[in-house]
Order: sequence, then C-alpha cells, then structure tokens
Amino acid sequence: MTVVHPISRAWITTGGTGAQNYDEFADDAEITEIIAANPHSALAIEMPHRAPEAVGRSFLDSLSDAATRLDEEKAAGSYTPAEQVVVLYRISAPGEPAAYGLWAMVDTDQISTSADEPGLVIRNEDVFLAKVRERVALAETLRTLLSPVLLLQTGKGDELHAALAAATEAAGPPAATDQDQSGRTHAIWVVPAGPLQDDLTALAGGGELVVADGNHRSLAAQTGGLPRFLAVVTTPASVAIQPYNRLVAELPVDDLVAQLTAAGARVEELPRPADIPAKGTIHLYAHGTSYAVTLPTAEGAVAVENLDHALVERVLLRDALGLDPGDKRISYVGGDYPAEWLRGEVDAGRAELAVLIAPVTVDDFVAVNLARQKLPRKSTWFTPKARGGLVLAQLD
Repeated sequence: MTVVHPISRAWITTGGTGAQNYDEFADDAEITEIIAANPHSALAIEMPHRAPEAVGRSFLDSLSDAATRLDEEKAAGSYTPAEQVVVLYRISAPGEPAAYGLWAMVDTDQISTSADEPGLVIRNEDVFLAKVRERVALAETLRTLLSPVLLLQTGKGDELHAALAAATEAAGPPAATDQDQSGRTHAIWVVPAGPLQDDLTALAGGGELVVADGNHRSLAAQTGGLPRFLAVVTTPASVAIQPYNRLVAELPVDDLVAQLTAAGARVEELPRPADIPAKGTIHLYAHGTSYAVTLPTAEGAVAVENLDHALVERVLLRDALGLDPGDKRISYVGGDYPAEWLRGEVDAGRAELAVLIAPVTVDDFVAVNLARQKLPRKSTWFTPKARGGLVLAQLD
C-alpha cells in the first residue's frame, strides 16, 4: 500500500499563475514587485499581505484578500478542475539535465522526525514556528494547498526517474508551461486514474521520502490536522544543493575577529573578496574586509553537529554574536543570490555582516536524514525548486 495518492480535487493552471515559493526571497519588497508585475501569480494568494494594496497590513488581516483572489482566479479561468489525478512534472533548461517529479498527495501520518518515530516521510530540519502558523491559517482559510512539499525518493529514485522521463516523453503536449526567474521551463501533464497512475504512485511511495524543501509546509499539515499534504515527489538525479548563506543586520561587528577568536575560531584576512568557500571553512565580509574562518568542532559529537551550517549557528551566531537563529536580524539567503549580491548588501549598509557557507552535499543530506538526525534551519537550498501555483489541492 503506497503512501502516495492521487489528488482528489485538483485545480490545474491554465497559465500565468506560477510562482516562486513564499520562502525563496531575501527581501519582502521583491514579493510586492512580482505581484505588481503579475497579479495572477499565486504568490499574491500565498503572501496576501505583500500585495501592493495590502502593504502595511498583517498576514492574518489579509487572509480574506487571499480567499477573494483565489475565487476570482478560478472564476476567470486561470485554473481548471480535475478529480483523482496525479500530475507529471518536468523542469528543463538549455545545458541542464531535465528534472522530473510527480504532483500527488502524501499521508501526513507518515512524517517522522526522529529515529523512534515511525514513518516513511523524513523531516529533520528545524523550523520557524511563526511561519508554520501562517501556513496553517492560510490552509484553514482557503481550504486549498497552493505550494508543494518537495520529497526526495531515496529507495526507488532511479526507477522513478526513468518512469517519469518515459511518461513525459510519451505524454504529448503539456497541459501548461511556466517559466521561472532563472529561465527554466516548468511543464505539467495530468494523469487520470488508470494503470500509469497506479505505477507512478507505487514507485513514488516505494521507499523512504525525505523532505528536501517545504519543512514548514509539512509541519503545517501536521499542526492543522490535515490527513494528506500536497507534494512533488522527485529523484536524487533531479536535484542539486546550492549554498544557503546568511546576512546579519543591525548589530555592531567591530569586535567580530576578537569575538570569534574568543569562541575558539581561527580567523585569517583574505586577499580577495569573500566567496562561497570549500567545505570546512566559512567566509565572512564586514566593513569592506573579507575573512576565512575555521570554526571549532565539537569533539565526540555526531557528524551533523559539525556540519558547517551547524557550526555557524552554534559558534558564530550564538557564541560570538549572542544571537538565537530565529533572531529577526538574521536573513537566510538562498543560492539564487550570488556572493557579490551579499557583499553588496553590506557595502550598501543594509547589513553589517555576510556569512558565506559551502553547500551541504546531496550525499550528506540523504545520510543525515536516513539516520534520523536533524539539520540546522535553512541548511539546504535545493535546485531546481518546484513552482507554486501550478497544481492546487482542494481540501475535502
């Protein structure tokens, strides 16, 4: 019996509604600009308080706007309904191998967050509870899920990859396509009930599934009591992990070198601009100066506690700067923003410190998850990312 199921009541985009996920932005003003340029984007429904006409209002006070927008988009034909379907998904770009996935519903009670908690869906990254509460409130208001949780099939990934590639090749013209900010084309094909649907859901649920993106959305499904959540099940061959960096604002860093040295770090000034470093070292940029920093590891600790992101959270943020990882002065900046952008934010005075960290490898990510260990917040920036607003799941 598979844990992956068809979407009972789906809404399929007819075009123009695709959106980056709500947590892909380093600056909220970008969300407002995107909505202003494309008012049909599902981003306007997922982040209603960032719509141009709602700026200054709270998320909760803007939920009625989200419901109104969704109803208007359906009435205008931006979505077409479908029942008992799964949806093939292909992301492609010139010079890149195609990425494949399957839009479907996954059993919430299969989520496991520790070794002693049974379940085939593994979530092991810390989250920000305020974001979870927002996702719960949105689902309760809309009775619809707009963005998927990205799940990595670790047991039958190769078989699933081959099956999805073959199915899309044979499927004919897609039901809809969408282009993201990176120039990648996202294409979808609706698969009705039948043997192909059965085969694909069996493969998609044929081994342990790891939450690659959507930790907040998966916890929101649990918190909100949803029996199933919307997911894109993808394969290891379809993804890569990019850097996930940090900016620190509104905090003096004049004594940063001394603070780091006191915390046990080795700090060297770089003769070149801070960039994405090799694993085991972090780069810092402050006051026009770049540093290479080796943070002290914890002797005898499990491997995940000595990953670079964990050391940044524990040694740099907590011990040296006295910050909790959830402090509002810390911005978590994904791999879509290059090193020069982070340095530019410091040079422009919008941040005091840029922290550049080597990406977690896919192998490390899978190993940590299968061992049911926990990654620090915002450790993995998977690409390509599943696009929100292409396939919606109406909650029964």
